[in-house]
Amino acid sequence: MRKLLSIILAALLIAALLAGCANETPSSGGSTSTPAAATPAPDSGSSGGGDDTPADSGAGELNIAIFQGGYGRAFWDAVTVNFEAATGIKVNMQIDENIGDIIRPQIVAGNVPDFLNLNDNDQTGIVAALIQERGLLNLTSVFDGPQFDSDATLRSKILGGFLESNKCAPYAGDSAIYLAPGNASPMGPVYNISLFESKGWSLPVTWDDYFSLGDKALADGIALQTYQGIYPGYMESYLWPALASALGSDYAKIESLTPGIWTDSRAVAVLEQFEKIYTGGYLMRGTVGLNHTESQAAQMMDQALFIPNGTWMEGEMEEADRTPGYRFGMTPPPVLKAGDTRYVAAGLEQFSIPANAPNVENAKLFLRFLYTDESIALYAETSGAVIAANGAVELAKPYVTDGVYGMFGAFTQPNAAPLVFGFQAPPEGSTINVGDAWQSGLTEVMSGRMTGQQWAESMNQAYQDIADGK
Repeated sequence: MRKLLSIILAALLIAALLAGCANETPSSGGSTSTPAAATPAPDSGSSGGGDDTPADSGAGELNIAIFQGGYGRAFWDAVTVNFEAATGIKVNMQIDENIGDIIRPQIVAGNVPDFLNLNDNDQTGIVAALIQERGLLNLTSVFDGPQFDSDATLRSKILGGFLESNKCAPYAGDSAIYLAPGNASPMGPVYNISLFESKGWSLPVTWDDYFSLGDKALADGIALQTYQGIYPGYMESYLWPALASALGSDYAKIESLTPGIWTDSRAVAVLEQFEKIYTGGYLMRGTVGLNHTESQAAQMMDQALFIPNGTWMEGEMEEADRTPGYRFGMTPPPVLKAGDTRYVAAGLEQFSIPANAPNVENAKLFLRFLYTDESIALYAETSGAVIAANGAVELAKPYVTDGVYGMFGAFTQPNAAPLVFGFQAPPEGSTINVGDAWQSGLTEVMSGRMTGQQWAESMNQAYQDIADGK
């Protein structure tokens, strides 16, 4: 019944987005509760293609919906003021940690935002539904057009590998860009540098190293692993790099939803390492029932050596207690064999524009504005994070902490390489949520109710169901 209701809600949401109608205008910007306006700007053009030269200033309104995550809202408050000053366009902003839930009924009512800062793996499923139903604007011409403040193409400003990934170009056999890269940062095992130095421990490279270190930690009363138990999605920063290292070129079949890849012996071997975290007693007790801040606080008190996270953890846990001298570090996840490529997940936040956004040209202009050096530096200064743009790390260096800057070093460890992960869009009409499938499997494994082999078989069944049109 719940699945049926979800499908109905998604259908209503997509129908409203594609209709692109509007009936309310907020009274002021910066709101977290007023419905997004959908009044077309005077120069609004078609929803794709055309002349992408930056529009003249003074061109009406822009209605944006922003997810307020661990990086806070200071950047969005500041950048919208700067954009208004540079263009004369009035920005009406809704920003909230539950923005998906807030805008869903507005969208169903016909109030479609012009611009979204909401990821494809958001729990509300709004962006995932838009991708599946082709409800997002094709941004290829935007990236092939000029930057906001330069004649150079916007594409040339973006770090290599991001625009080509499924996170930005989600359709099989189609290189068109539908989602723009926002904050990009390494994600992986976070640890306390000071603890490792005091114990004289070396960072593990292989899974054998990992569990050997876990035995030493357990002897000192410290668990090897914890994670954000009720939000198992954080463990993707272990899972996808580990699978990419083990599968090599066949890893592409994971992202393309190819049946049979999960029961490949190499993939099963990886999932069995996750099983060993539980069966070997390496998982911190109570982990599965903890939320993100609870598990992170435990790790910062040296109750566990490692926790999956990104550079936002330092800011998110700024007020949390910790062991004296705690210093944030990050390392690549373990690999099966020494010499395997040590992939580091590149966490990516996404920007997008609904296909029938009322003020689409203003939304395109705002997207360009986010990639100016001024905005990139502002992002680092206000949030301590880094946009996925060339030169962004060095622009950010004066503003980010030593911990955040140092975590980017995970990309440069021996034999390390970044991994931008994203599932290929499933066929229209598919009811299988791959994210739910792998995360529920992980929880079962970490609760002792499923083996690694059974997890592999359940994932293979999900992929087969997708291929069968279910």
